[in-house]
Amino acid sequence: MTRVFALLFLVLALGAAPAARAQLGLPVPQVPSVGEVVTQAGQIGEELERPLQDRLQVRDLLREHRRELESDPQGMPIVRSQILALGMNEAALAAARAQGFDVVRSDAIDAQTSMVTLRAPARMSTRRALRRLRQADPQGVYDFDHLHLESGVALTIAGFAQSGASGGPRVGLIDSGVDASVHVVAQRAFATEQPVAGPHGTTIAGLIRTAAPGARIYAADIYGGAPTGGASSALARALGWLATENVAVINVSLVGPRNRVVEAVVSRKAARGFVIVAAVGNDGPAAAPLFPASYDGVVGVTGVDARDRVLIEAGRGAQVDFAAIGVQGRARGTSYAAPIVAARLAARLPAPGASAAQNAIATLRGDARDLGARGRDDVYGYGLISAP
Repeated sequence: MTRVFALLFLVLALGAAPAARAQLGLPVPQVPSVGEVVTQAGQIGEELERPLQDRLQVRDLLREHRRELESDPQGMPIVRSQILALGMNEAALAAARAQGFDVVRSDAIDAQTSMVTLRAPARMSTRRALRRLRQADPQGVYDFDHLHLESGVALTIAGFAQSGASGGPRVGLIDSGVDASVHVVAQRAFATEQPVAGPHGTTIAGLIRTAAPGARIYAADIYGGAPTGGASSALARALGWLATENVAVINVSLVGPRNRVVEAVVSRKAARGFVIVAAVGNDGPAAAPLFPASYDGVVGVTGVDARDRVLIEAGRGAQVDFAAIGVQGRARGTSYAAPIVAARLAARLPAPGASAAQNAIATLRGDARDLGARGRDDVYGYGLISAP
């Protein structure tokens, strides 16, 4: 109730001073009516608490899985004692082994690049292990194995308008597993032995099929219900798999901190003409940029409500390229906007290619309906993309 009265006071105060605004020559802000404030009060309260909920989610993860997880210097969750390395040469690998590092696994990200997952020596902290590797090999790409969180409330939405056809565009999905209610062409697990269906991934897959009837979805489960689910290592390997499947457009409705290894993998995929579409996140308009949406070359998507107003919890900044509806029944978040943009881009990009990818994005910019400030802005990007 305190928020309701505060908002009512703000509306009345703004309404009482038109002369002062006119004398200053300032733009008049678009403030919702008193009726809108009252009817949206509960919804706004829920939205304003979301960043706190995210912090609590991170805190609970770290508390419940102390053996598997810890925090980086910024407080973000990482896999304990695990370091990622991209493109290590034989000399660097031998030097790491000589210092007591173990090779957990090595994965080909593409024909030229491999990602090595290293375990720190006993009694060496993860932070110290990262410093040691970077000092020994300044030219290498090393980072923690960060976790990524889902960018929206995980509620399964019933009643997707799905076509039985399967001749639609190919779309990659990196998320949780997808259950049998949504048809996928292929599904692989990157955190556990087998894919584990989750409400978030199932919802995103359903939205893709709705926005692109007959879409052929390639789903990568990077969670699997594991304590270390959503790790950067799994995300990087999922990108590698989807590239080998020649899936040109990949939806990632997840958010996390900047990670040098993931950033390098994303850069390599973008250079080859793959388009990664990502949700900008729900930490609020003043939040720091979240990733992968904020990496260069990634298409960042924000969410709007049924009245084409940006979701109050949506991130803002240079990372915002497009907007789409982000409210689906009781579920809301930028997660649910990204698959609409991904589906529209996939219809224009049947195969990866640098020039074709840029043309597809440019065409989508032309289709966007301008919202907010004229031209591209940090709230709506180039404008609203509607589902077919």
